[in-house]
Amino acid sequence: MVERVVGRPDLWALAAFVALMLGGGTAIGLLTGPDAWYAGLSKASFNPPNWVFGPVWSTLYVLIAVAGWLVWSRQRTGTAMTLWWAQLVLNFLWSPAFFTLHRIDLALVVIVLLLATLWAFIAMTARRQPAAALLFLPYGLWVAFATVLNGALWMLNRP
Repeated sequence: MVERVVGRPDLWALAAFVALMLGGGTAIGLLTGPDAWYAGLSKASFNPPNWVFGPVWSTLYVLIAVAGWLVWSRQRTGTAMTLWWAQLVLNFLWSPAFFTLHRIDLALVVIVLLLATLWAFIAMTARRQPAAALLFLPYGLWVAFATVLNGALWMLNRP
């Protein structure tokens, strides 16, 4: 059994958080990524090219992992950690809802819940763990943009 030395960061736990985020995100992207259905959708004028999403999400996943690890290192249970896990579930649900089920409307509901959850995490951690909140800011801004994009795709492709 490995004992954690007080005051020293648990780098194994950090590696596990990063592996969870990058591994989970990569797996979901490979299993549920864009297909012919997506290619055939009418896109908003501000829709980024497909190649943008991989680097952006990879960077965000590292930031999300570090933020989660920072909170977990201080308090493994509690509202902030619950919000972190909730955003993870919602984040990983969006792609199957959108790309696998082809449910732009359901994906919009998921991403709105994700947006609310991650901003709640930012609000919850801003005072006690400002580094975690700051690490989530780019994520919050990107998901806000993605929510608008999801909404535009829904509007442009309604039956």
